[in-house]
Amino acid sequence: MTIRVLVVDDHPVFRAGLVAILEDLKDVEVVAQACDGGQAIDEVASHRPDVVLMDLRMPGIGGLGATARITAHYPNTAVIVLTMDSDHNSVFAALRAGARGYLLKEADGDDVQRALHAVSKGEAVFGPRIAERVISFFATPRVTSAPDPFPQLTPREREILQLIAQGLDNAGIARRLVLTEKSVRNRVSDILTKLRARSRAEAVALARNAGLGGEQTSPTTIHSGREADHS
Repeated sequence: MTIRVLVVDDHPVFRAGLVAILEDLKDVEVVAQACDGGQAIDEVASHRPDVVLMDLRMPGIGGLGATARITAHYPNTAVIVLTMDSDHNSVFAALRAGARGYLLKEADGDDVQRALHAVSKGEAVFGPRIAERVISFFATPRVTSAPDPFPQLTPREREILQLIAQGLDNAGIARRLVLTEKSVRNRVSDILTKLRARSRAEAVALARNAGLGGEQTSPTTIHSGREADHS
C-alpha cells in the first residue's frame, strides 16, 4: 500500500530535503507540500492524504491550529508532528490537538518511514527522546500543592492569557511585552487551541474562573473567533 503524504514546513530547504528522502521510499508518495497551517488545511481538502508531516512553529496558522482543524474535519488523515520542540508542553498540546505521532527533526529516514507506517495503521508513535519525556513526566510524582492553572501553556502563553483576562487587546499586549502584534496573534491562536476555547471571550472566562486576570485594565472590545483566522 502506498502512503500518500503531505509535507508542511515553512523552511524551504528543510522541506525540500524531507521530500527528497520521502521520494526515495518505494511505498510513500508525496502528494503536496505546504509552507504554513492555512495552506496545509487547503491541501488536505484537495488531496486527502493519508498522513501529514506537520511542523509546529510557522507563520499565520501554526501547526497546532492546523492539526486541530485537520483532525476534526478529516479524521481519515493522520498527523505526525515533526518539529524541533521537545518539551512536554508541546508534546501534550499536539496530542490534544489530535496528532497521532511526534518526532523531532533529528529523526532519520528510517524513523520517519516507521512512523508513517505506524500511524497509517491507526497506531500512535513517538521518537525515542519524546517517549522518554512522556514516560518521565508520568513517572514523576506530582506535587500535591495547588496545581498550576493551565499546565499545557508555556510561561509566556500564561502571561499573555493573564493580560487577555485583564482586558488588553493584541496591540496592548504587544506594547506591554515588547512583541510584534503578529507574534501576539499567533500565540493567542495557540492558547485558544490548547484551551480548546472557541473564542477569545471563552478563553477570558476560563482564565478568570482559574483566578487569572486580577485587576482589569480599561475596557477593551473582545473579539470572538480564533485569532489565527485574521493572521
